[in-house]
Amino acid sequence: MAAAEEAAAAPPDGGAESDPAEMSLAGVMEGEEREAAAAEYSWPQLHFDRPPRRLYHFARQFRSVAPAAGSGSGENFLKGVKWSPDGSSFLTSSDDNSLRLFYLPEDAYGGAEHVAEASVGDQDSYGAFLQVNEGEPVYDFCWYPCMSLSGVLFVFADPATCVFASTSRDHPIHLWDATSRELRCTYRAYDAMDEITAALSIAFNSTGSKLFAGYNKAMRVFDVHRPGRDFDQYSLLKGDEGPTGIVSSMSFSPHNGMLAVGSYSQTTVVYAESNMEALYVLHGQLGGVTQVLFSKDGNYLYTGGRKDPYILCWDIRNTVDIVYKLYRTADTTNQRIYFDIEPCGRHLATGGQDGMVHVYDLQGGQWVTGFQAAADTVNGFSFHPYLPFAATSSGHRRFGMQDEFEEELNLAGDENCCSVWMFPSLQEA
Repeated sequence: MAAAEEAAAAPPDGGAESDPAEMSLAGVMEGEEREAAAAEYSWPQLHFDRPPRRLYHFARQFRSVAPAAGSGSGENFLKGVKWSPDGSSFLTSSDDNSLRLFYLPEDAYGGAEHVAEASVGDQDSYGAFLQVNEGEPVYDFCWYPCMSLSGVLFVFADPATCVFASTSRDHPIHLWDATSRELRCTYRAYDAMDEITAALSIAFNSTGSKLFAGYNKAMRVFDVHRPGRDFDQYSLLKGDEGPTGIVSSMSFSPHNGMLAVGSYSQTTVVYAESNMEALYVLHGQLGGVTQVLFSKDGNYLYTGGRKDPYILCWDIRNTVDIVYKLYRTADTTNQRIYFDIEPCGRHLATGGQDGMVHVYDLQGGQWVTGFQAAADTVNGFSFHPYLPFAATSSGHRRFGMQDEFEEELNLAGDENCCSVWMFPSLQEA
């Protein structure tokens, strides 16, 4: 089965051989065009003095899944949402072992202020463009960082780069085509018994040339253009320096070649990406680290933990003390609650158990505003890469007896749902 999966797919470059000189020249030309386009584009300065508008809402399609193992369909809930690097679409992960891709409608690009606010009690705004079903629970998923499908910001659009990766229990890492949901290729790691071992977290490096996969006390690095079982392995447990548990999250610095690795052992370690040499070891999280994220300038690192109400800010240039803490309601849930930083790098927003999204000023860690995004746990939040939009996902596991399933199906419209929000911006003002 694994061989068939590998043979039926191709890496993001399409698998075709090209002249290195032509590829280099094309890359330089494309890079110059992108830099020129980015220089002409004015990044939105979001205003948080007014609450955002809910442009699109999705709930019913996440509840219409077929019951599995005798469970009610109302038990399905979302576990995260992430915008694509080019902003054309976003990806959701849910408890039915599925990943759903939603494209942003064309009217959102031409002035979304004219789009009517979505209602949470009616039908979904629109259906998912595609759905990928994994055989087991999805541990993690990520977009290919060089993806470029829409030409809104970038001059060149390359459908061959429109892929995302996912890892699930007892399966290898899968690379999926975001336009056809076909399996491009697999990246497989084996244990001492020569059996497939699943990655618990995955992330592409900034250039998209390597795929980093986190395991228990170890990291495996795959060459994106060489699918299969070839990889470099690094043991993270070196004396008292490395994490002593499962690698749960990774984040690459945008400028200085560093990689932050969080683990469920309540430890975050910053490595040199080139040789995986440990540079800093950060302690202070009350629970297992579930997310790490570098600031836009790469000077600061933000970490969040499981059953931990605080996001910690670290100055990478001086890691002796915590710079400040950002509060969120997450002290009684085992869920991973995502947070994100806006494109300008000035604010951080995070969900929480109270259904609120809280926004903080990163200059000093002051709370700016909050708004009610759902009636249950907001576990996913993601800013759009260049528009004044954000996506949220919410939901949690509900336990009940067999005769209570009918009640489970009558969830409110703002429970177990996904929404796209529009913030007031300087351009709009």
